[in-house]
Amino acid sequence: MTIAPAGPKLREASDNPAEVYFRKGFGLKAEVQEDLASDYNGRLVDLLRAREFVLSAGEVTVRLAREFGFCYGVERAVDYAYQTRRKFPERRVFLAGEIIHNPHVNAKLREMGVEILNPPAPGQGIDYSGVGKEDVVILPAFGVTIEDFETLREVGCVMVDTTCGSVLNVWKRVESYARDGYTALIHGKYYHEETRATASQTAKHGPGHYIIVRNMDEARVVCDFIEGRVPAESLMHQFGHAVSPGFDPDRDLSRIGVANQTTMLARESLAIGVEVGAAMARAHGDEYAQANFKTFDTICSATQERQDAVVELLRDPLDAMVVIGGFNSSNTLSLAALCSESVKTYHVEDAEAIDPEKGTIRHRPLGSKAEVDTAGWMLESGPVRIGVTAGASTPNNKIGDAVARIFRTRGIAADRIE
Repeated sequence: MTIAPAGPKLREASDNPAEVYFRKGFGLKAEVQEDLASDYNGRLVDLLRAREFVLSAGEVTVRLAREFGFCYGVERAVDYAYQTRRKFPERRVFLAGEIIHNPHVNAKLREMGVEILNPPAPGQGIDYSGVGKEDVVILPAFGVTIEDFETLREVGCVMVDTTCGSVLNVWKRVESYARDGYTALIHGKYYHEETRATASQTAKHGPGHYIIVRNMDEARVVCDFIEGRVPAESLMHQFGHAVSPGFDPDRDLSRIGVANQTTMLARESLAIGVEVGAAMARAHGDEYAQANFKTFDTICSATQERQDAVVELLRDPLDAMVVIGGFNSSNTLSLAALCSESVKTYHVEDAEAIDPEKGTIRHRPLGSKAEVDTAGWMLESGPVRIGVTAGASTPNNKIGDAVARIFRTRGIAADRIE
């Protein structure tokens, strides 16, 4: 199903140069498949699938979660980016921010001549002043704000929209909230590209409103306001950076619809919806809450499947868990948080973080903004069981490289794993 982009409808593009909006690719999938396979496929991952997601050699056992790595939305976005470069070999091709939150994929696109336009700071907009009418701009899997879309439409450049369908579903929900007079309470990171794009949908049909909460603790502050325990001034002091322009707590928190960034921890998003609904019922009564509160589970299925697969994996004892993915990848961070509840967890951005010669792993502890090197993270002798999973933007070859390095830490070469 084709979903219209944010803002006024544009025609689907063809070879007619007057048509500038593409959302279905260019029919070049077969032509770029060899490049995609070469850049991102991994032998060890294929072997893990064939062996029921378990590989053993010597005294080392590696277990891979049954759902991991590239989801459909990411595969589609990367595929369309490769198709775009093939379709327009002579044009300048820009990317409105990172295509996905994986440094290797974005670096590969740069090697292909795609220029990434990053905002000057988290939460700020992108400067499109260098983009011209003859240029091509790829919209990332996270989507872009209505303001970004309108700016690019005014430029008149070709737009290739890779926005994930799960994100578009959240946009439709938030748009409907605003149209019906509800404020969107969004569980997400206020500076994240997807959350900024989602929040912008509240203004699609007029001055709608939103408030963004990062976690349950922040949601409870909103609940305390609803129930009269926190004054409006205190609420705005904490959330002034994460609300819509002209936000008035007394007016705009009387009707609430809950949504979320699609890559957040699913159980927390659901719990936030329950908590806010209960607060409205306690403050105003059940009948009022039923009429003025809405909540829907808008976590994407791929995010849910990867979190469920980790829960399943952790039912068997493990000595350590390695989570592979960008440090700015929300779905990867959610996986790391989930794993950390049960087992020693190491979140690494790439396979190179595992040094088999030194026996160290360079990782970012949960809640930290800095990487640390940990020695002796694997037992030096005796049986050891290592779990592995990866965020939805991590390619298979990087997962396979990490698995190979885990085995090499015990002196087992990848060619001995069959």
